[in-house]
Amino acid sequence: MSSRSKWTQVELIKGSRTFANSCWACILVCGSMGFLLVGFSSCIGEDLIPLLSSKQIAFLPQGLVMCFYGIAGLSLGLYLWCTVFWDVGGGYNYFDKQEGFSSIFRWGFPGKNRRIRIRLVLKDVEAVGLKSQEGFFPNRTLYLKIRGRQSIPLTRIGENLTLENMEEKAAELARFLRVSIEGF
Repeated sequence: MSSRSKWTQVELIKGSRTFANSCWACILVCGSMGFLLVGFSSCIGEDLIPLLSSKQIAFLPQGLVMCFYGIAGLSLGLYLWCTVFWDVGGGYNYFDKQEGFSSIFRWGFPGKNRRIRIRLVLKDVEAVGLKSQEGFFPNRTLYLKIRGRQSIPLTRIGENLTLENMEEKAAELARFLRVSIEGF
């Protein structure tokens, strides 16, 4: 989603708050709870889940391993829920020709660097680049080439846009900033 006027352009970047991540977090937490409860049931000798009998599972080693997998799965599931809740990677790309600056903002993990903001002078932007790697797992990245600095990626990792859509985005941004396009 983007907003554009004669002097400004704003593009919202979707972070980790996606439907797929929420589904995977639910599946992971529910599955790992099952493992943990069956493992713990084998330890205490009573069925904590009515439909699953743990009488045939000895605590050592099967029940202990199931508890380990349950704890590991819960840890991963809670981590994924945290990234969804905090919307890690979400943010915006803001370009203002009238003021002559650009601001690239992303949310990170909580702590000292939760807010990641890069401010650039538009005069330092040399080109808009497009890096494309085709194959079984295609990877396409739109980036800004900055004079005297590292290139700054503008698209999120795993954004599955077609090459045509990426080229269109690159051309639109290059026209807006009045810079060249590289990497085709």
